[in-house]
Amino acid sequence: QTRSLLGVFEEDAAAISNYINQLFQAMHRIYDAQNELSAATHLTSKLLKEYEKQRFPLGGDDEVMTSTLQQFAKVIDELSSCHAVLSTQLADAMMFPITQFKERDLKEILTLKEVFQIASNDHDAAITRYSRLSKRKENEKIKAEVTEDVYTSRKKQHQTMMHYFCALNTLQYKKKISLLEPLLGYMQAQISFFKMGSENLTEQLEEFLTNIGTSVQNVRREMDCEVENMQQTIEDLEVASDPLYLPDPDPTKFPAHRNLTRKAGYLNARNKTGLVSSSWERQFYFTQGGNLMSQARGDVAGGLVMDIDNCSVMAVDCEDRRYCFQITSFDGKKSSILQAESKKDYEEWICTINNISKQIYLSENPEEIAARVNQSALEAVTPSPSFQQRHESLRPAVQSRPPAARTSSTGSLGSDSTALSALSLDSLVAPDTPIQFDIISPVSEDLPGQAKSSGQSGRRTNPFGESGGSKPETEDSILHQLFIVRFLGSMEVKSDESPDVVYETMRQILAARAIHNVFRMTESHLLVTCDCLKLIDPQTQVTRLRFPLPNVVLYATHQENKRLFGFVLRTSGGRVESHQTSICYIFESNNEGEKICDSVGLAKQIAFHAELDRKATEKQKEIDRVKEKQQKELNKQKQIEKDLEEQSRLIAASSRSNQSSTEGQFVVLSSSQSEDSDLGEDGKKKRESE
Repeated sequence: QTRSLLGVFEEDAAAISNYINQLFQAMHRIYDAQNELSAATHLTSKLLKEYEKQRFPLGGDDEVMTSTLQQFAKVIDELSSCHAVLSTQLADAMMFPITQFKERDLKEILTLKEVFQIASNDHDAAITRYSRLSKRKENEKIKAEVTEDVYTSRKKQHQTMMHYFCALNTLQYKKKISLLEPLLGYMQAQISFFKMGSENLTEQLEEFLTNIGTSVQNVRREMDCEVENMQQTIEDLEVASDPLYLPDPDPTKFPAHRNLTRKAGYLNARNKTGLVSSSWERQFYFTQGGNLMSQARGDVAGGLVMDIDNCSVMAVDCEDRRYCFQITSFDGKKSSILQAESKKDYEEWICTINNISKQIYLSENPEEIAARVNQSALEAVTPSPSFQQRHESLRPAVQSRPPAARTSSTGSLGSDSTALSALSLDSLVAPDTPIQFDIISPVSEDLPGQAKSSGQSGRRTNPFGESGGSKPETEDSILHQLFIVRFLGSMEVKSDESPDVVYETMRQILAARAIHNVFRMTESHLLVTCDCLKLIDPQTQVTRLRFPLPNVVLYATHQENKRLFGFVLRTSGGRVESHQTSICYIFESNNEGEKICDSVGLAKQIAFHAELDRKATEKQKEIDRVKEKQQKELNKQKQIEKDLEEQSRLIAASSRSNQSSTEGQFVVLSSSQSEDSDLGEDGKKKRESE
């Protein structure tokens, strides 16, 4: 909690630094502009005074113009003096306070942050060396040196931390002063500037500035009082915390509590890296009901380590390390070896886990029942070298059937979780809306004649758009981006118009997971293309879910935890037939939430422009078809006219030929008649016979 709160203060300090830098640049521009104005005014006055010395080829001696310009030069010179005074006042009253805050106070925060980080790293290194101490007596000198190193580093870290926290708290007051003092100085300089030319200033403005000055003084006095109180608190804490700097305090002064049913603190966990090699990792462990949880530094929540109901816990000798104990699950299939920092923590952890394993935390009087098992807990504190072998022999046989899971992969928030539904916003998410915590993957590949839903596909997909024989579905897409995501859950929402829908869905799904102890998440590859979003199984490359890109109507990243992101999918059907419903899907990524949202936005933009290009291409093709049809009609008309002209020529030629043939027949007939008249009767008969 302290480090989380420190992160908030450091984020606030970074925001203050960014804003102050921008404000400093703006005020510096005002100061530079005022200096430039003062210099330009002085230069103008100087040039006006030199007018009488100028010799213009077309201008004569004009005494009136010269005297007028001299008067202007005098007035502008006085104005230049006023601007110079204003520049000096701006430098002292406006630029100096904000420069001091920027160069001194903000840099002090950065320096203390670096010193605190160095002290924290030194403390971690000292704790690591202390954890590696041997129990042999010949190492007492080394033990004393390491203990002194831990004491010094822990004290240094604590003192540095308190001074760093004091500076962060003081920064909140200095921020107000650094914002108000420059503005107050700026306004007072401007008023002084205007008073040089005119005394007609309203009393209301002067009263306002007086009130601002009084407020600044009050804030300064309040800051001084707060700093004094924090300094006194630091001194008191230094005196009270001195015994706590020792890693292994005196058990007589700090006795162990053996009746605990809840425990939290840092432990070293052994992780096997090979057959005979292992490594130790320091993490924060805590109990939650009948579960042992762990949380690494920087994580937003803890993860399940082991179910410690009906478990066994015993002290062990491990790699020549002190204060080691082993926890074994009730079925003997899972065990974990942990190391405590001190003997007090060591005994308290063993007693607490013993109490939890007997389910004492579920009873009405856990302290009375815990007192009865203290004797067995005290026996467990004594290390036993042969415990591991004896425990292996007592471990039950492995069952052929796996034990039932503690939680289901899917859950519903109905009447049993009224506390959670009461916190939801009815305008965004309907109460009693079921939540799906897992992805329902397709069992088989594409089967002929089998209908698929709009959001699922079982086809094996290559995420990079390459395949051996068939053409991939997204081959024409110019965008292929792959991300590693983990599915948190999905639920139906009432609205898809505001990012608040995604934020509220994230809150409800995370709360439901915490309430129902759902810790398992399905890891997938999210493929973003210009056509759709796909969830692909990383092992089999089978498409688990397919989301058409036009149906993705809203997407957003969590405002604080950038690893969380979600999108709203609009589909047909749902609780009411023939009615469009909206489903919000929530995922966790590896610090890539904003990048995924940017990729989805780019895909939708590319798809939009592609649709515009397609429509423009179709329109151009339609215009080309119309033009081609018109050209064909025109060519056909020309061909018809050409055929008509050809027929006309043929008809005219035929008419001329018929006329010539008729005239020839007439001439032949006439000659025949004349010959017949000359031949007589016998000749006519002979000709007729011929």
